[in-house]
Amino acid sequence: MQHGIRWWVLPAAPRWLAALALAALCWLSPIQASAQVDAPVTLTLRGDETSETVRKLIDALAASGRKVEIRLLAPDAATPQPAAAAPAPAPAPAPASVTVPADSRIEELWDHFVNGFDSGNAAIPHVVDLPADWWRSWAANRNGVTGPSAGWRILAGVVIALAGALLFRFATAGWFARRLKPSGSEFTARLIASAYGLLQDLACIALALALARLARMLWLPEADLAMTTFRTAANGAAIGAAYIAVGRFLVAPGAPERRILPLPRAERHFAILTAYAIATPIVVTSALLIQDIATSRQAFAGLVAITSLAITLFKVWWFFDARHDLTAVVLRYEPVPGPGLRLLAAITPWFYIASAVAIWMVGRAAPMMAGGGRFVEAASLTQIIIVLAPVLAVGVTSLIACREAKRAAIAPPPPMQRAAGAAFRAAAGGLIWVGGLYVMARLWAGFLLGVSSTQFAEFIRQAAGLAILVFLGWVAIVFLRAFFDAYTPRAMSGPVDEDAAVEESVPSRLATVMPVLRGVVLGAVFGLTGLVVLSKVGVDIGPLLAGFGILGLAISFGSQALVRDIVSGFFFMLEDAFRVGEYVDTGRLKGTVEKISLRSMQMRHQSGQIHTVPFGQIQSLTNASRDWATIKFNVRLDHSADIEQARKTIKKIGLALLEDPEFGPHFIAQLKMQGVADITDSAVVIRLKFTAKPAHSSTLQREALKRVYRGLNEAKVPFASNAVTVRGGEGGSSAGAAAAISAVPPPTPLAPAAG
Repeated sequence: MQHGIRWWVLPAAPRWLAALALAALCWLSPIQASAQVDAPVTLTLRGDETSETVRKLIDALAASGRKVEIRLLAPDAATPQPAAAAPAPAPAPAPASVTVPADSRIEELWDHFVNGFDSGNAAIPHVVDLPADWWRSWAANRNGVTGPSAGWRILAGVVIALAGALLFRFATAGWFARRLKPSGSEFTARLIASAYGLLQDLACIALALALARLARMLWLPEADLAMTTFRTAANGAAIGAAYIAVGRFLVAPGAPERRILPLPRAERHFAILTAYAIATPIVVTSALLIQDIATSRQAFAGLVAITSLAITLFKVWWFFDARHDLTAVVLRYEPVPGPGLRLLAAITPWFYIASAVAIWMVGRAAPMMAGGGRFVEAASLTQIIIVLAPVLAVGVTSLIACREAKRAAIAPPPPMQRAAGAAFRAAAGGLIWVGGLYVMARLWAGFLLGVSSTQFAEFIRQAAGLAILVFLGWVAIVFLRAFFDAYTPRAMSGPVDEDAAVEESVPSRLATVMPVLRGVVLGAVFGLTGLVVLSKVGVDIGPLLAGFGILGLAISFGSQALVRDIVSGFFFMLEDAFRVGEYVDTGRLKGTVEKISLRSMQMRHQSGQIHTVPFGQIQSLTNASRDWATIKFNVRLDHSADIEQARKTIKKIGLALLEDPEFGPHFIAQLKMQGVADITDSAVVIRLKFTAKPAHSSTLQREALKRVYRGLNEAKVPFASNAVTVRGGEGGSSAGAAAAISAVPPPTPLAPAAG
């Protein structure tokens, strides 16, 4: 059983690739390696030891990082025999794959971590031997034997690389400056401007790296420590500069107008990132160089223990300091954050802190495990995924949303197109999340579950199928929600001005039914997706279906009123009896329909009260807002009035209302006088009528009355009066006055003031 990560056994040719890869993976990840001594340790067993004794012996020997060989003492032999060399008449079949129980696996990982932590701490005192190893190896350089020394050649290469990058940046500053100013405040404009900045930074890095490579080929041709140092340091510096370039691309320090990632305190976090990007490549480069020259693996292991702990503490402090900023970034994902998003925002910084600690623990346990290097690489990739996946997902969805908003500003999209756009955004962002989770599953499933290759392949196949199913269900739910929201009428906020009402405020029949269908369809999709997912993971859903059926039957028998309400509402919707926004009268209650659910509707009275009426309690319903409304009203004229003159005047008023640009479009039949409706002792009653759109009937009636009153006065057509005229002989004047006085009603006494 081999323990340790053997970076130093890589061939010389691909070592720069290993250095570049490890430097790239060190973003938010610790440096992990292990020390190994050359002499193996042989453990001889008699065969009668207990399993606990054997485990403790192996852990104690493996703590030093050495190779452990286990030998079994043959029963009939005086010398121990290797366990793998036991005689057998025929090759034994491969043992069946056994999955290690989760509890045992966790205990094993914890033991590896404890042993690795103790081993690293024990190796820290040996770090003092590294300077002597370094100067001894540096003295053996073949470059710089004649002419300038190797140190001066390295310094000259660094100066040339930096000078070339700075000259390129100065020469192109004007061209890039014009393009670094976004053309607008939308996301696309900011993305394009930041992309030009990223292009300039990457071009400078590529030029500096090319000049450094050329200087190395000219001045450090020999393969020695000086050449390796310059090459590894150049690669590490390029990776660190790339971190800074990506940070400038995302948060745009000093230029918030082109900032892509809305991170609070962006300047502070960019400064921390810059310090991290400078320090981490130095640590990685030092580790890669020292592992080749250290004469003692213990010294190298001690250096790794110190640097990995320092980097982890730095990350934990950074995430803790940014906890409020990370929460704010997550909450900006939706205009109105829901409970789920708020919970995700609250746990995000603590998740990053926990992941940093977990990665460090894996790195400490890796030297004690066979093939520990794979787990170190898995830890590094995991840190990259959990940081970049959210950034990429939000960036892609924001870009798509910005393009859709531009098209919507030109021409509002139909509901189907809006729903398709929402589903496409969800699919684009979801693919990034699913891809990241899939990679993490491949990295960690075998490590955490301890399964064989066959079982691992089967697990990955099932996990991929389950992930695809959940992904498709989620996209379908997003599509349906957006589709229903596009048709759902907007809720009324505040009192409605009936004078400003328009017929477009009454939605179509489909839009009225959509809120009811939304709950039913989304509930069905959620339920079916959940049942299929449970079936995929091995849960028998037969009892669940039977239980739901029995529950539904019990509800139908026990809640007959609920069933009656639902059935009545279904037929009301089928017959299109009313819609949201229409004024209805149920006999006992009346008002404007504001909301329709599965079993009831809500009406708002003119005074503002909300009436909730179950459908089963509606015996009859009158809809006052459908198609058209005929308004009839009376006008009382004096007995001496010219009826024909009044008819002509009212007809002219009706024609004027039809020609009025404000009121005319709402008339269906013009205002006219029907004739004399009644003759009383004090008046001649004439009846007027017109037909108009229901939403404007009251407004048109008030306008018609105003114009009729003014028009009849101008035409000298007198209105009826309540005055009583009494004619008589002697004493007529006094009797008439008394009659007039008696005809005036007495004043109403004032109510006492409250309070």
